[in-house]
Amino acid sequence: MARKPAKMYRRVTGPAYTRKYYMGGIPGSKISQYDTGNLSGDFKVAVSLTTDEPCQIRHIALEAARIAANRYLIKSAGRLNFRLKLRVYPHQILRENKMATGAGADRVQDGMRRAFGKAVSTAARVSADQRVFTVYVNPANFPKAKEALRRASMKVPPPCRVIVDEGLELVEA
Repeated sequence: MARKPAKMYRRVTGPAYTRKYYMGGIPGSKISQYDTGNLSGDFKVAVSLTTDEPCQIRHIALEAARIAANRYLIKSAGRLNFRLKLRVYPHQILRENKMATGAGADRVQDGMRRAFGKAVSTAARVSADQRVFTVYVNPANFPKAKEALRRASMKVPPPCRVIVDEGLELVEA
C-alpha cells in the first residue's frame, strides 16, 4: 500500500504518542546519521535552519533534507570544510487506520468503529523557531552553507528560515 501524503500528519494534534516499549511493529527510522562532515574541525560560523510554525516532520523528510544539504556541501565546500548536525529526533509514532477498497469492502471492515490504527511511521514534533539543522563552517564557506540549508528547507513541510547562530560579525565584514 502506498504511503499517505505528509499533509495528513503535519499538524500537531493530541498528546504525544512516543512510548515504543509499550507497542510493537514500529518501522525503523530512515535517518542514517545525525552528524556528518568534519566532526573534529574548529569552525567559526554556525548557521541554522529554523521552522516558522509548529508541525511534525516525518523521518523520511528529515533524511531527504539531510541528504540534500550534505551532498551540496560535499560538492561545493569539500568533505572536511563543514559539519552538518541534525538536531531533532523522530520520537512521535504516527498511526493509520487502513481502509479496504474494492468490491465488498463494506462487508469486510468496520469503518471508523474502534479505529485506533497501526503504527506506520515516526515523526519529530517541532515547535516554532526550533532549530532543525545546524551547519558549522568557516567564513569563506558561509554562502554555501546558506544554500545547503535552503535546499534542505525544500524537503520539509513547514516554512523555514536560515539564521546565523555564531560568527555573524565574521560574515558581514
